[in-house]
This record gives sequence, structure tokens and C-alpha cells, in this order.
Amino acid sequence: MVKTSIIGILTNVLLAAFKAVIGLMSNSIAVTLDAVNNLSDALSSIITIVGTKLAGKLPDKEHPLGYGRIEYLSALIVAGIVLYAGITSAVESVKKIITPEEPDYSMVALVIIASAVIVKIILGKYVKAQGEKVNSGSLVASGADAMFDAVLSFLVLVSAIIFLATGISLEAYVGALISVFIIKSGIDMIRDTLDEILGKRTDKAISKQIKEILTSEPEVRGAYDLILYNYGPNKDLASVHIELPDTMSVKDVDKLTRKVEAKIYEQTGIILAGMGVYSYNTEDSEAARMQNEVREKVLAHDWALQFHGFYVDIAAKEMRFDVVISFDIKPQEGLQILYEEMKKAYPEYR
Repeated sequence: MVKTSIIGILTNVLLAAFKAVIGLMSNSIAVTLDAVNNLSDALSSIITIVGTKLAGKLPDKEHPLGYGRIEYLSALIVAGIVLYAGITSAVESVKKIITPEEPDYSMVALVIIASAVIVKIILGKYVKAQGEKVNSGSLVASGADAMFDAVLSFLVLVSAIIFLATGISLEAYVGALISVFIIKSGIDMIRDTLDEILGKRTDKAISKQIKEILTSEPEVRGAYDLILYNYGPNKDLASVHIELPDTMSVKDVDKLTRKVEAKIYEQTGIILAGMGVYSYNTEDSEAARMQNEVREKVLAHDWALQFHGFYVDIAAKEMRFDVVISFDIKPQEGLQILYEEMKKAYPEYR
């Protein structure tokens, strides 16, 4: 990651220097803003390196799960820099639209701008690929930004060619368009990073894979309530409930949980940090009848998405089960309805 970021810094600094010289010599606001954009990319890469170094610190007493989430903070800072560059570019472009100035391009300027487009495409693909390889949000964001820069530099090149061919200057307007792209890129990066920080829905493929590993064991009748906790790139923990027969001993459960924990880590890289157990009745036909009745009553509601973990103690007159409720109803409202229905149908049970 550090090597990739250093390559990005050196490339962007060189591009910024060349474009700044060309922009000032040719009196081109579009080329100058493109140089500023490259300079902001270099600064972003420096922040990425600092963030990566801090995120790689070993866990300690105060932070037992490590510093991986610093990656998201560094990505957020990078996004802020991109957004700031876009806003300042927009301000300068509007000024030039109000008080236009004609640029003075040379063939050398066109060659440098064209070369910058090619360099940015290569850099963008390389940085993004490395980011996906090591699962770094900062690098992926920097790679995507570099690809945007290539498009923007190409627009600058096109506007220069149009000016040389027709005498029509689109400089300020191209600068404004560049600003819009930069601002949008910054906003998208901020939104994506905030999603990671706040916690987003588990990927369906990973969720399905974990549940399939669990339910492939003969004793496991179902796997429910899977939650993933992310503590930075490549650091995912999970908790889940599994449904087991009420005849299993603690020794058998211990052996089973250790086995599936190892399988899940080997196949997904996710640490199964917590595993709760639901027991189900295996010998009582009355319990089976009641389970079917309760399931039918619960799932009659559109907002009741899932029913599991049912167990009834006939002698103690106690019943327990879990219901997954949709976002279409307030949790307390749904619970109240279910409590009232169960009390009416089974008044002697708690």
C-alpha cells in the first residue's frame, strides 16, 4: 500500500508541476485547475500513507481490536480534500466566465496534456487494482479519483484543440465542468466512507456462505441473526445463533462450535466471535403442534419476516421464540401485537 501511494504521490507532483507551468504560460484556467487537482491527489496519497501506518498498529490495552478503522478516517479526509479542490475550482472558473481571458496554447502544451491523460489512466487502474487487492478503501478511492482526472484532462485537451481550430475559448466552461466532476467525486467518496463507518448491510453472498457452512453440519437445523462487525479492512468479526436439538450435551456443542468457527475463518477470513444456541424440541409431539400453531399466527403478519428459535417447556408453562420484524412497523408495536395474540391463544403460558 505504501509503495502504491508513493508512486501516486511522485506521479501527481510531476503532473502538477508540468501542468502548472503550461497553465501559467498559456494563461489557461482549465490547465491550471487540472494542476491544482493533481496536487490535491498528491496530498491525498500522503494522508493515505499516514492512515495506513496508523491502521497497521498492533492492538493494545486501550484498543484490543486494533486501529483498522483509521483507514476510514483517512479516506474521509481524502474525500474532504477532493471536495475542497472542487469548490475552489468552481469559484475560479466562475470568475473566468465573468471576466474571460483568451489562452495561448503551444504544441508542447498539447503534448504534455495528452501525455497526462495517458499517465492518469495507467495510474488510476494500477492504484485501484492494488486497493482492491489489499481491500483498502483509501486506495480504491484514490484510483477512482485518478480515472476521473484522466477524463477531465481529456476535456481540457479537447477544449484546447477547439480553440486552436476555431478561436472559440471554452476554457472557463471546461473548468466549471471539471469542478462539478470533482465536487461529485468528493461527495460520493464521503457518502461511501460514512456508510462504512456507520455500518452497512452485510453482503448477501458472504451471509449466505456463512449460513451454508453452519447448516452443512448435521446437528444444525438453522442459522439465524447473523451480524458482522467491521474493525477495518480485512478485520471482520461475526456473531450468529444456531438451532440445535435439546438432546446435545455441552461437550458436543463445544466440539461443534469450535469446528464451524475454524471452517468459517478458513473459507471467509471472518472470525466468528460469538455463537448463541437455540434448542428445539425433539421428543414432545405437543411441542411440535404448538410450534406449528405459533409459527402460523406470527407469519400471518406481513411485517413478520422470519420465525425461529422456538422452544416450549410444557411442564413449566414457558414458551420462547424469535421473530425478525421488517422496517414497516415500529418494533414495540409489533411486539405488543405478538404478546397480546400469544396471551389470548395460550393464557396459561409465559
